[in-house]
Amino acid sequence: MAIHADSAQAMYEAMKKKLSRVVPEPELKIKAEVAYEVNRLKEERGAIILGHNYMEPALFHTVPDEVGDSLELARKAAMTDKNPIVFCGVRFMAETAKILNPDRLVLLPAKKAGCSLAEGITAEDVRQLRRRYPGVPIVTYINTYADVKAEVDICCTSSNAKRVVESLDSDTVIFLPDEYLATNVAKETGKTILVANKQDVYEAKPANGDMPKGIIGWTARCEVHEKYTVEDIANVRKQFPDVYVLAHPECSEEVVNAADYAGSTTQMTKHVQETNAPHYLILTECSMGDNIIADNPDKDILRLCSVRCPHMNEITLEEVLHALRHDEQAIEVPEDIRVRAKVSLERMLAVGPARD
Repeated sequence: MAIHADSAQAMYEAMKKKLSRVVPEPELKIKAEVAYEVNRLKEERGAIILGHNYMEPALFHTVPDEVGDSLELARKAAMTDKNPIVFCGVRFMAETAKILNPDRLVLLPAKKAGCSLAEGITAEDVRQLRRRYPGVPIVTYINTYADVKAEVDICCTSSNAKRVVESLDSDTVIFLPDEYLATNVAKETGKTILVANKQDVYEAKPANGDMPKGIIGWTARCEVHEKYTVEDIANVRKQFPDVYVLAHPECSEEVVNAADYAGSTTQMTKHVQETNAPHYLILTECSMGDNIIADNPDKDILRLCSVRCPHMNEITLEEVLHALRHDEQAIEVPEDIRVRAKVSLERMLAVGPARD
């Protein structure tokens, strides 16, 4: 994926050809010099750079050796023999790489790079649920921190959540922490959705002690995807009646139902590549829309998005260069947590991606 260039000028020319539709000319010139230096230092150190689909175009299309969604990058992190690993994604993603590669240096090119979903649930919340619903399998979306992963049975991503839930073969499943993703997975699997949070976790179970059947969810939401509404789709369809709408399953059930297609970031990217529509509207993080525009110059992708993830936005080419030069910010996961979290991640990887 990384652009190989023998000079900053060559990098600039390559970036201009690829990104002129989405990155202003003055920015291209500045970013090209940084990208060239990142690639030079990466090769010198024998590092690997992993880039999530939400990275800004000037980073996404220049320095990562592998790009993709959370599941793809988790697989690449598990397989790499490179050191260090520079993870251009938010903190829970870098933690995942460290869990799978305890002996390697994992660098996060941002001081925090949090996530509203990851911060919406704690390990103690999971332990409370475990006590309340003994024997019920617990799935956590990969958008959680290591201590939460250590308390659950298996992880999932948006691309394989349905398969993970079905693999458990249980009438009742606890699915954490994304309220909207849990609701959408319940619909996909034909299960009832029951939402529990810190206030009602002890009330969701019937008084007679019978175990409820369905998916017991949580109430955390992605601060980006929860902003999209059915009205947004309706307004765009008024202007472009033949628009094809793609939504991430972290959007509300109503938005997913109003869209033409729902899938993970990689699934949406592939769907645009493999289909032909007069116009596309992509309801997810804005930089990903720009990245799809850069990769599909022959397709009309509407740039009507105004929602940028503030956490992903912390990661820039300049921060990647700083991380490589100074080994900052190095990710550490306590060994007792890492060992238990690794089990839930390996179970997820064994289930694999979605088949469709």
